[in-house]
Amino acid sequence: MTADFERPRRVLMTVDAVGGVWRYAMDVGCGLRAEGVDIVYAGFGPRPDTVMVREAEENGELHWFDAPLDWLADGESELAAIPGMIAELAEARHVDLLHLNLPSQAARLETELPVVVAAHSCVATWFATMRGTLPPPEWAWHEELTLRGFEAADMVIAPSRSHADLLTYCYGIRDFEIVPYASRHVPRSWEKKPYVLAVSRWWDQGKNGRILDEAAARSDLAIIAVGPSAGPNGESMTFYNVDHRGQLPFAETMALLNDAGIFVSPSIYEPFGLGALEAARSGSALVLSDTPTYRELWDDAALFADPGDAEGFSDAINRLAGDLRLRRSLALHAQERSRQFSLRHHVDVLFEVYGRARARQSGLSAAI
Repeated sequence: MTADFERPRRVLMTVDAVGGVWRYAMDVGCGLRAEGVDIVYAGFGPRPDTVMVREAEENGELHWFDAPLDWLADGESELAAIPGMIAELAEARHVDLLHLNLPSQAARLETELPVVVAAHSCVATWFATMRGTLPPPEWAWHEELTLRGFEAADMVIAPSRSHADLLTYCYGIRDFEIVPYASRHVPRSWEKKPYVLAVSRWWDQGKNGRILDEAAARSDLAIIAVGPSAGPNGESMTFYNVDHRGQLPFAETMALLNDAGIFVSPSIYEPFGLGALEAARSGSALVLSDTPTYRELWDDAALFADPGDAEGFSDAINRLAGDLRLRRSLALHAQERSRQFSLRHHVDVLFEVYGRARARQSGLSAAI
């Protein structure tokens, strides 16, 4: 496979402004642009603020559409126009490849371009993790549409093996390429400060804000939480013991992260956990939920606690607060581990995935 075959000139990447997909798309877009690839972002769902728009336009073009994200839609009919929107933009901007960050966006998509689908999260895997059940009947259309999107893709990528296994359990598909997230965050080098930071969308029960708040009541250090506590569908989380700063601009969040001696994530549902990676790069010691994903990525480089055990989290935090040597040792270990998830490596793997997607799409076209 030649380099020209592997590397597209222009990629259309779908994005949303609600969760971690935005940060993923911005970091990956920056990495691709550094390799000479033009990025065309196609946005769906609630609109980004002006700071986010400027960030996207630093990487490439941003086009926003008046259409919902699948998990914010009341039914499949509300998503019917999305495949046409994507195909029309791809043709108008002469892109070579589609990188779709919601699998459902590939369903019913009529295109001769190679299609890569990224499986970040979905309703079925959330219910499997949080409830131990299939989604309720009113979500059956979403599960079916997601499966059709997987089947329509030339390549499917997942951010961790544990999440890919969960997708296999929910959908029965097995052909995944594991492409862990990466971060372009460059840490500062000065001393850490004695506080704990947690970053997430706290309205989501999967992020387990209740346990974080209970742990804060027993913690020897202040716990600062960043991220929204009110969700787009009326979900909410109220903190009583945590210093909740709300949704902050990315630069302010990273400033807090650079100074935080400890980073904590009590998440139950976490397909990768970009916040933990950014914290590790920043030299913070990690206290994480004892879940398959976090064990896969950070085993031996963090302290772990049962996600249902608030006292376990406070004990781990207090242990690090009272043991500077252990805190520094774990922080250095996590920082070393984080080098495996470099943006350079991520982009190299993506180029391989893009090349395979193009080869599969070309083979399919030749066979038709």
